[in-house]
Amino acid sequence: MVRIRLRRMGATKKPFYRIVVADSESPRDGRFIEVIGTYNPLTQPETVELKADRAAYWLGVGAKPSDGVIPILRRHKLIDEKGAPIRAAAAGSTVA
Repeated sequence: MVRIRLRRMGATKKPFYRIVVADSESPRDGRFIEVIGTYNPLTQPETVELKADRAAYWLGVGAKPSDGVIPILRRHKLIDEKGAPIRAAAAGSTVA
């Protein structure tokens, strides 16, 4: 199963995280498929950079977000309160 999760970077007591797409059996800081953003909890306010289009793609193909990534995706309106991906209407589509 593919997961969207945080990969710890930085120095001791100065964490910095990359938001990555990885296989669920890979170690936390091990092999990953794609980097889709960064998260820095030490800045005021916390800094989050996220490639929303890539996150939406991975959620669309069935990637499950980890517990630490769920609040970040909610802030970017990519998942709802239950954790399900929000399907945006296709741009330029018409209803027959």
